[in-house]
Amino acid sequence: MSESEHDKGTPVSVVIRNRLKESRKRFHANDNIADFIQPGELALLLDEVEAKMKGVLESLVIDTQADHNTNDTARRVAKMYLHEVFGGRYATQPKITEFPNVEHLNELMIVGPITVRSACSHHFCPVMGKVWIGVMPNEHTNVIGLSKYARLADWIMSRPQIQEEAVVQLADLIQEKTQPDGLAVVMNATHYCMSWRGVKDPDSRMINSVMRGAFLKDATLRREFLSLIRQED
Repeated sequence: MSESEHDKGTPVSVVIRNRLKESRKRFHANDNIADFIQPGELALLLDEVEAKMKGVLESLVIDTQADHNTNDTARRVAKMYLHEVFGGRYATQPKITEFPNVEHLNELMIVGPITVRSACSHHFCPVMGKVWIGVMPNEHTNVIGLSKYARLADWIMSRPQIQEEAVVQLADLIQEKTQPDGLAVVMNATHYCMSWRGVKDPDSRMINSVMRGAFLKDATLRREFLSLIRQED
């Protein structure tokens, strides 16, 4: 934030938002905006979110002064949102080392189940589940370490998400990083906006998938992938 903006007392969220608008960049709940946050601004944003969260608690008629359990809740929630459950919005993409496919691997590879944690963008309730990733490499495919798939999945999921959009975002990212002949992503998750509120059905789950390239064209390959992940579920 420039000195002039700081001197004017402009909230840091407004400064960041204006940068995004000037660059004509989208800033939906599941978008990453790390490139538009300057050094030191995340700490200022934390203070701003804490102050506004205190206002929410006051509007809920919670006496945070007398109640020792909620005295620091606003700060804890602000940290949780910015650094943990929504950290994928504010942190840069994890560094991923890519290696050439020297051995010309061309057999089906499956990574998973990867435990993922997110929050629905409708109610900010938890979304907890597992992801499986299937890759059909070719001689030009970049090879990345197994743990890196989990890091990329966590980066995408640590934002307010809609599951249908989350798997597409993850598939886009892995496609970009590896350039395989085929890619499959399946997510199976429990949505607490259904089990904690609403219909309060504790057993309801959502399963969805993205199939690209060879997985979309080759029914036999698709069946093999789905059969193998069912054995691990």
